[in-house]
Amino acid sequence: MRGIDKSFPGVQALRGVDLTLQSGEVLALLGENGAGKSTLIKILGGAHAPTAGSVLVKGELADLSTPHMSQAAGIGIIYQEFNLVPHLSARENIFLGQEKAKGGFIDVREERRQALKLFERLGTVIDPELRCADMSVAQQQVVEIAKALSQDARILVMDEPSATLTPQEVERLLEIVRELRDQGLGIIYISHRLEEVHQIADRIMVLRDGEQVGTKPAGELDREALIELMVGRKLENEFPVHTSQLGEERLVVTGLRRGSVVKDVSFSVRAGEILAVTGLVGAGRTEMVRLLFGADRPDGGSIILDGRSLHLSSPRHAIRAGIGLLTEDRKGQGLVLIHSVRENFGLPNLGQFTRGGFVNSRKERKGFGSFVDSLRIKIPHQEELAQNLSGGNQQKVVLAKWLQRNCEVIIFDEPTRGIDVGAKYEIYLLIQELATQGKAIIMISSELPEVLGMADRVLVMHEGRVTGEITDVKGATQEDIMNLAVA
Repeated sequence: MRGIDKSFPGVQALRGVDLTLQSGEVLALLGENGAGKSTLIKILGGAHAPTAGSVLVKGELADLSTPHMSQAAGIGIIYQEFNLVPHLSARENIFLGQEKAKGGFIDVREERRQALKLFERLGTVIDPELRCADMSVAQQQVVEIAKALSQDARILVMDEPSATLTPQEVERLLEIVRELRDQGLGIIYISHRLEEVHQIADRIMVLRDGEQVGTKPAGELDREALIELMVGRKLENEFPVHTSQLGEERLVVTGLRRGSVVKDVSFSVRAGEILAVTGLVGAGRTEMVRLLFGADRPDGGSIILDGRSLHLSSPRHAIRAGIGLLTEDRKGQGLVLIHSVRENFGLPNLGQFTRGGFVNSRKERKGFGSFVDSLRIKIPHQEELAQNLSGGNQQKVVLAKWLQRNCEVIIFDEPTRGIDVGAKYEIYLLIQELATQGKAIIMISSELPEVLGMADRVLVMHEGRVTGEITDVKGATQEDIMNLAVA
């Protein structure tokens, strides 16, 4: 890609970007949210036309004006949100639009044979007739890769492929990437997980504010140098320095249980405390906070907030009691993506912004405007659709609506998933500021450096139970947490 420019009304998304990819290499493409990574990839995939610049494949000028022409040029894009039809089988998804026909009918036997061959090439066993809706995220990802390979892709772009995978699934994904690289494919790998990038990348390219700021062999860039390139400044600490001032117990949970997913969980959170809850995927962390938020009914146990016993039969009751939840799945559960950011902010706060059954938009706009400034939410205007925001800004909109409710207990479920390192730092500052105001903070995280860098105290869960508590967080290691997580 040579001299790629791309402008949208009022926004210059890319300026003179050059990208070179060799056969048999993994090029990591990094940058903060809004740096231009997605725009560059969409140009390569034929979803956007560049304002200026050209793309050459195998030394020849390529016309990538449509996704179909991009596929014909041997380019396969696997977006963060998969393009699979859930009720169709793996085989049907792989050959959708390029069905193998025989005598006017789909040759199911031939499609099965080719699908099995593709899965074998990827070192994975998947039943070609299994519906995608019944698969794990990791299996769906393999189907997406097989789909690209079935179209003879020689260039594969993977956008945040590990964002929702377990550590074991990530290891398997990296093995598949290495196998494809060894088979001669050129792979562009986009990720916010810097440890992962160093494990897999041959070269690293960094974008910042739509411009290319560096491309170097992976071995020449350590974590600190990468962060400095991405954010344009030196981050002295990845986590803000914080002095805790703990007050009285605010939330006390005793004997909380639900079926086999949450078993006799007890803990407390004090005013000004950041309590991290961690563990392996399936440990019951999210299931536990759903009980605290009234999204599921417990089989037993008690929840006491500021001395009052709570009986939470719905999220509405939890919100009224002063509990807010920033869900793990921002897009699916935290926001209504096709509504404006102003409307999303107003949803849990309609009681404050309605009069006589009508929403007072001016009051709502004023309320949200104060948080746009204080949380530094980057939006062109308040009517911007939530789906158009970067991950970090989406997270800030969700936080703004709970701050407007003046929630006393704020639960962050994977608060920095899919968010770049600069925006992470801002989210950390906001969490610490809330704790300083005397809020009780529960932070669920799978990122162990984040847990050790942010928490005043750590609860570790395994198979629905609390298997350990770490009070001396500064003296703890990731190994200490893992030992409790597999107990």
